[in-house]
Amino acid sequence: MIEMLSDQRFWVGLGQIILVNIVLSGDNAVVIALAARSLPRRQQRQAVFWGSGAAVVMRIVLTIVAVELLKLPYLKLVGAALLLWIAVQLLLPEDDGGDNIESSSSMMSAIKTILIADLVMSLDNVIAVAAAAKGDLTLLIVGLAISIPLVIFGATLLLKVMDRFPVIVTLGAALLGWVAGEMAVTDPSIMEWVNANMAWLHHAAPAAGAAGVILAGRWMARRAERRIAAAPVAVDLATEEEQPKASR
Repeated sequence: MIEMLSDQRFWVGLGQIILVNIVLSGDNAVVIALAARSLPRRQQRQAVFWGSGAAVVMRIVLTIVAVELLKLPYLKLVGAALLLWIAVQLLLPEDDGGDNIESSSSMMSAIKTILIADLVMSLDNVIAVAAAAKGDLTLLIVGLAISIPLVIFGATLLLKVMDRFPVIVTLGAALLGWVAGEMAVTDPSIMEWVNANMAWLHHAAPAAGAAGVILAGRWMARRAERRIAAAPVAVDLATEEEQPKASR
């Protein structure tokens, strides 16, 4: 245990897990708040506590399963591609999906809503955290034990901090790209060949993943912003064309 705590790789991995969870779990925390918002204040706290506790256990189990699955050939390559997609999505303008979350009138219903929503929304977290843990279950459990309660009980503060300092989201997206690059070159199907012929990829692939995510994310974000800015113009033009017809 002492050797593990003095190992720099342990602390780097722990930091990666905590940052990934903070960046990716903001939506989950908002869903928890929305699901319990119609309950009395006392029941709100109970629903958040029990729903979040069950979600933490579910997340740990799912992530342990993901760690084992990532030992199979080709799954790391698939996971790396999915992580890159998730990372780019973080840098795009957000749509407000809160209107689709129904508040619950009973505590058990709220807990069920929290569990289902967390299950549906946790795929990105599970894969990213499993990749950052690199097969170390102790590191995985410690990282989740620290970061998930931090996200759940500090959701409002964390969201405000990320809104005020958007660089945190950019750093999180770059970290996911870095982890994706590391994951890809350690897939069992290609790792031996990479080690024998292109060992430098172990350094180049993570850096390329991080840089690629930021470049692709910013390019796609600019396109999305231009499309959003142009949308009202199209609506106005359509309205102007309809007005003469209506007057006839």
